[in-house]
Order: sequence, then structure tokens, then C-alpha cells
Amino acid sequence: MSVTQIIQNRISTRAFLDRPVSEKQVRDILHAARWSPSGGNLQPWRVYVVMNDARNRLIETVKKAIAENPLADESELAIYPPKLAEPWRTRRYELGEDMYRLLDIPREDKAARIAYLLRNYEFFGAPVGIFFALDRRFDKGQWAHLGMFMQSLALIAEEQGLATCMQEAWAARAKTVSAFLEIPPEEQLYCGMALGYGDPSEKVNQLRSSRASVDDFATFLKE
Repeated sequence: MSVTQIIQNRISTRAFLDRPVSEKQVRDILHAARWSPSGGNLQPWRVYVVMNDARNRLIETVKKAIAENPLADESELAIYPPKLAEPWRTRRYELGEDMYRLLDIPREDKAARIAYLLRNYEFFGAPVGIFFALDRRFDKGQWAHLGMFMQSLALIAEEQGLATCMQEAWAARAKTVSAFLEIPPEEQLYCGMALGYGDPSEKVNQLRSSRASVDDFATFLKE
């Protein structure tokens, strides 16, 4: 596929096959993604990969933390601004409703919706979890560079027949995850990413989020 096709085909995959991904595959993807752009060539990203027993132990650790304190919020970052304004509020709302409609989970079934959200903390069944962090001394520029690195990783995975889901949900359990991964205190966890082979038979993987038109976000100055 061309780069354009890969970008257009990539989705947030929320159901994965029970099919292993080797350490070599992950290393090859990271090897290619390290060429992502970063201002001053700082390459500020830090990456933590969980596989096999480590992945399973992390899942159990986070499940235990949720069971002990289901309302805890360990976030250090505001994933969304408070009182999200338009048009962004509607975009987020419509995406959620489209997803739950595919899953046949009505709005009034709060328990089922929460149960599905908790699937985030199982990587939606993906065999590999990847976490991203930055040194706390960095600012907005380096956060942008981390985002470019993550995008590169996701597109390279797509090229190799793998699927990903960028998971900001892990930020809500940042302290638990950071402790498990032994992330040093000078680093700040951002989010996780599920990596594996997408399950095409699952309805949720039919979800395609809408996109604004070019004229909605771009201004052309000609004179």
C-alpha cells in the first residue's frame, strides 16, 4: 500500500486475534519508527514494551487496582479540556455513540458500557502493549515529537499487516502502570498502544470515525 492508503486504512483497532507477535517484529517496527522527525534531533521519546508474562501481570495489577478503588484517577494529564467546546464535543460524542451502536450496547446500559471501556486495560486482547513517556523537563514541542513517533509506529505496523490502538485510557492509571514498568520519577507516562493482528470478524473493527473536510480546518492565503 502507498503511504496515503495506509493512513486512510488505519483505524483504532479494538478487537485482536489470539495470534502472537514476536519480539523481533516489535523491534523491527521500533527500528524503523526511530527515524521520525524531532526538533534538534532530540529524539525525546521513551518506550516500554510489555509482552507474554509481563503483559499478563500488568493486566492483573491494573485490574486489582481498579477493583480496590474503581473511582481513582491517577492522571497527570488532562486528556480532554474541561467543558469541551464545539465542534469537538460533538465529534467525541458521535464517535462514542457510533461505537456502542455497532456493539449493540444502548445508552441506558451503563454497566455494559463501563465493562467495555475496561477492555482498554486488557489491550483489547492484543498480545503486545507499548507505553510512551517523556522526560518531565520537556515541553509542548517534545510532546508533538512524541506524537509524530507514535504515528510513524502505527503506520509501520499497518504496513506489516499489524493493527494498533492508541490508548489514552491508560493515563487514568498512570501511577499504577508507571510503578509496574519501573518508569523513573523524572519521566511522565503519556499513554499506551495495543499492537497485534486485528480481528476482522468483530463488529467494532468496522468503526470508521468521520473526518472534517479540508475547508473546515485549512486556510489558504493567496494574495
